[in-house]
Amino acid sequence: MALELSRLLRSAGHLVFAAESAEYHLCRVSSAVEGSFRVPPPRHNPEAYIERLAGLVEELRIDVLIPLCEEIFYISSGLERFRGCRVLSAPRETLARLHHKGEFIAWVCELGFIVPKTLQLSSLAEWRSHKEEAERIGEAWVYKPAFSRFASKVILPGNTASGPEGMAGPRSLPAPGGISSAAPWVAQQYIKGEAICTYSVVHQGAVAAHAAYMSVYRNGRAGASVYFEHLEHPGVFGWVQRFARATGFSGQIGFDFIEAADGTLYPIECNPRATSGIHLFAPEDGLVQALLSPGQLMQSGSVRTPRSGKKSMLALPMLACGLRPGPGGLRKWSKAFRGAEDVIFRKNDRQPFREQLRVVYYAYRLARRKRITVTEALTEDIEWNGE
Repeated sequence: MALELSRLLRSAGHLVFAAESAEYHLCRVSSAVEGSFRVPPPRHNPEAYIERLAGLVEELRIDVLIPLCEEIFYISSGLERFRGCRVLSAPRETLARLHHKGEFIAWVCELGFIVPKTLQLSSLAEWRSHKEEAERIGEAWVYKPAFSRFASKVILPGNTASGPEGMAGPRSLPAPGGISSAAPWVAQQYIKGEAICTYSVVHQGAVAAHAAYMSVYRNGRAGASVYFEHLEHPGVFGWVQRFARATGFSGQIGFDFIEAADGTLYPIECNPRATSGIHLFAPEDGLVQALLSPGQLMQSGSVRTPRSGKKSMLALPMLACGLRPGPGGLRKWSKAFRGAEDVIFRKNDRQPFREQLRVVYYAYRLARRKRITVTEALTEDIEWNGE
């Protein structure tokens, strides 16, 4: 996402600087970036991170600071430190409520939206009790940490037991690790339907840019999408507009929905930050204007959406999807692969494509050392879990 946005900003004539706590990252070697600076990891040293970032903002005379992932939670706790610089971030309290998978559902329910049944679980005993009752009455539920990202640690209903379709048997669900009142999980009603993801830029309760895409090819059964094709969906757009007006939110935000067979939209979770929908915007689609000059768009009443017809993918994980192409089979996957543009490779900016191999290698080493997944290792230094 950072690389994509850097290229969009550079193509619009802006100077782009990157600040990253990882030693290796794609922007470090991109020709779209004027300079790259290594900063302390916000998760492990938040005060030093804010101090260094605020220093860079002053030293480089940065006009706009655009957080893209969960570093936003640390930045939002020190907004007063970034003097003379516009920071695309809502207050920490708002971000935390949206990020918590249980509190988000409770909030949108209060606003009058239809939501899936969602419960908070604060102990392994609560999880076992809920699981046993769900199995007894034949209900399917999804279990996941209240604070998580990229579907890490999600426990989905199985389909190998003798119970109803999509329902897990007594021994088919692994027990969640580390569940407690300090690290709660949520149990969420399993909704069968199509997965839809969004990315929006919102300014003072009005949508300035919006994109939606179906989650067809993913990194694992429930992982993050690796293929992006814009979906014109008035219902989803209307939902986002209604939420923005009701909350007065400002910043980047994404939602995950399930659209049931009857057309009902169920919000599943929220990412109060940038999401992969950025990959759908071409330079001519106006995302940069929505981010940097949203007030002008508000006056005209226009919303920037992907009009270029651009289709994007993360080529390496998309290749892996070809081994298990899912609905539509190999022919549909092949058509999608051939028709999409890799989000990393550019003829005039080749270094990031090679850098991604180094990034994955060092993430693999970290994953082995800390006994976590590679996906978790990629965000280990910036993730925020309600601390």
